[in-house]
Amino acid sequence: MITTTTPITIIGAGIGGLTLALELHAAGIPCRIYEAAPELRPLGVGINILPHATAVLAHLGALERLEAIAVETRESSFYNRFGQHIYTEPAGRYAGYPTPQLSIHRGHLQLTLAEIVRERLGADAIVGDHQCLGLEQDGSGVTARFRSLATGQPRDSVTGSAVIGCDGVHSAIRKQFHPDEGPPRYSGVLMWRGTTVGQPFLSGATMVRAGWLRDGKLVIYPIRDNPDGTQLINWVAEIERPYSGDRDWGKPGDPADFAPAFADWAFDWLDVPALLRGADTVLEYPMVDQDPLESWTVGRATLLGDAAHPMVPRGSNGAGQAILDAHALRRALQSEKDIPTALLAYEADRRPKTSAVVLTNRATPPDAILKEVWERTGDKPFGHIDDVITAAELADIAARYRQVAGFSLPDAAR
Repeated sequence: MITTTTPITIIGAGIGGLTLALELHAAGIPCRIYEAAPELRPLGVGINILPHATAVLAHLGALERLEAIAVETRESSFYNRFGQHIYTEPAGRYAGYPTPQLSIHRGHLQLTLAEIVRERLGADAIVGDHQCLGLEQDGSGVTARFRSLATGQPRDSVTGSAVIGCDGVHSAIRKQFHPDEGPPRYSGVLMWRGTTVGQPFLSGATMVRAGWLRDGKLVIYPIRDNPDGTQLINWVAEIERPYSGDRDWGKPGDPADFAPAFADWAFDWLDVPALLRGADTVLEYPMVDQDPLESWTVGRATLLGDAAHPMVPRGSNGAGQAILDAHALRRALQSEKDIPTALLAYEADRRPKTSAVVLTNRATPPDAILKEVWERTGDKPFGHIDDVITAAELADIAARYRQVAGFSLPDAAR
């Protein structure tokens, strides 16, 4: 067990950094989070937290608070662009996992975790307006350098017993460790994201993946139940397009760039054009990732979450992998004799697993089911899905992804 009176410095108050703070606090290891934003705001749209990650949140005593502001996903369903049902499998507790799959607004998840951190670690546990510029270290500690994001002026440096870079896809620490890494890898798919208030569809707790990228693909699921019986519905539109911009989660999108692809998607279970029109805000983002790194750790510093393994957002697994990282890092710090050894043990555990998820998300994510049906039907309506692909084949595609991503039922039971 690592014993230190000098706090561990966590760079970034995203989902990974906040979960790590709760893990370290539970283990009796002091820490403090330094966040670039002057204040946390409920940014972003919807995400899913899969059962392997909600199990960690349950262990931390945070799950009940999150369930109150989320929709517990009942099933995952696949449709073609003609609205024909392909395959449905139960999700979370409905599939036999001990903890749920949650569909939730990313900003609300972040703010709730931040509230819990401040309640347990103190009001000063999260220090805002501290953008990390890099770090220096010696045998006894690591010093992180900061500036104010609001003014651009230097901030006082902070020396900790370790530095954990949870600073996302633009991580300064990742860039320092791997300065010649190069630009992100664009998948060829551009996506637009939004939320719309609407009536429940299907079970009222269904995650839908529909269509295919050549002609337009959608991911749709509710993330909040409203008192008036409506829901806040999250949607993601994906189309193969050239792209040369940067990764910016806050970049506004233009519905004219994607809405025509879905103009005739008026199904008996959902009016997709009306759903897209009803969004207050649309965000545009390229599906990009980075090749898996050969190392995350230098001495007393390492990476976690998107800073370590940015992946294309397929499979609802980015936030979940960050949560799993945090839990694994706590275990390593509890079991090893010193911090550098613990960080290397954490990396040895998590880097191969997350590398496999990054590569699987490129090649055979869960929506590979849609691609398979699209190719077999020639993008035409079918009479019956059994004439196209067997139920066993469909289940096998989904099961292979769960196994790689670490949330097959045997994994969840461990």
